[in-house]
Amino acid sequence: MADKFEDMAKAGASRMGQAGEAMQATGQKMAEGGSAVGVKMIEQAEANAQEAFAAMRAAAQAKDLAEVMKIQGDYLREQGSRSMAQAREMGELIMQFGRDAVAPLKGGAAQE
Repeated sequence: MADKFEDMAKAGASRMGQAGEAMQATGQKMAEGGSAVGVKMIEQAEANAQEAFAAMRAAAQAKDLAEVMKIQGDYLREQGSRSMAQAREMGELIMQFGRDAVAPLKGGAAQE
């Protein structure tokens, strides 16, 4: 009977160790994912600022009001498309981040 309890205790300790390792791996994945999301946000903000300055530069060099209005319209249309693409990219990155973070708890690697 003592052997049975000893075996159960060892099995329980082993499972606890595995759970601790999985939680540690999840924490690591969360840190990596959070960093990747932050870097991507900075990259997107930088791209948006560059496009805005390019449009302002072009508007400052415009020959008349009609050209300024065209530049502004083009910029707004492109920024709308860029914003949608950036939102989609962030959504995909965050979903992958979530899959990667929970994979160690499920006992395997996340599917890509």
